[in-house]
Amino acid sequence: MLFKLLFAPVTGIGWIAEQIQQRADAELDDTENLSKRLLALQLAFDMGDIPEDEFEVQEEELLLAIQALENSQLAEAEMEAAETIEAAAHQVE
Repeated sequence: MLFKLLFAPVTGIGWIAEQIQQRADAELDDTENLSKRLLALQLAFDMGDIPEDEFEVQEEELLLAIQALENSQLAEAEMEAAETIEAAAHQVE
């Protein structure tokens, strides 16, 4: 019991790191999928499979989705950093 209490901060930090890694992997997968879709769209346009107006609409949708994902990732990272700083400040007190 005492052992668990002594190492609770260490195991807690390990758990947090694992959660962050899982989220980062999932977000990276989302970014990769959007990038692959954008590349496939570009190839389809270059091969003449889709008209220019359809390409432009789909390209804009994909670029907006990539930008939204990047903004979301940035906001989450800033929020997690603020929470980490706050938690560290409470531990110091």
